[in-house]
Amino acid sequence: MHIGILGATGRVGQKIVEHALRDGHHVTALVRDPAKIEAHARLTIRQGQALSAQDIRDTLQQAEVVVSALNTDGTTTLSASTPLLIEAMREAGIKRLITIGTAGILQSRTEPHLLRYESSESKRRSTRAAEEHRRMYEQLQASDLDWTVVCPTYLPDGEAVGNYRTERDLLPEGGTQISVGDTAEFAYGQIADSRYLRARVGIAY
Repeated sequence: MHIGILGATGRVGQKIVEHALRDGHHVTALVRDPAKIEAHARLTIRQGQALSAQDIRDTLQQAEVVVSALNTDGTTTLSASTPLLIEAMREAGIKRLITIGTAGILQSRTEPHLLRYESSESKRRSTRAAEEHRRMYEQLQASDLDWTVVCPTYLPDGEAVGNYRTERDLLPEGGTQISVGDTAEFAYGQIADSRYLRARVGIAY
């Protein structure tokens, strides 16, 4: 399989690339700084920007599935690039998209009419990142793609251990954290898994 990846130099994105290459897939990664990603025979590195429609189109030329591990970086890059990605996927005839979100855009258990970041469940003072992820989520909802948004809670560095829990549209009850390794492993697994099509997935220990 050929996988197009955005955000391949981030913490989660790097691990997803490792999984894909280890399993024999071909990967094309759109990166701003090629020095941040290790060369590999089955890895095509395209230097460019997620805010360039042409750079995204070039990255997806051979892709059969797309993974976006872009983060917010204190900017609006995520929500500004999502329409470009949706259009590029439509032009290329690609339906499957897996993205990394945040637990803040899952539904609240205590106030189901609210998202977690809007509710008393959220302990974060700043909602800027969650609002940016929400914009991305709403853009995906309006598309005809087969998307899945993987929504980790607190995300410390760490390898995959495999004993995590997942739940559609909600954070698993009592979940407080999930490692980068397990988040990447689960997100990568969604390429071949149709259980969570057009859904958010909460993930936590």
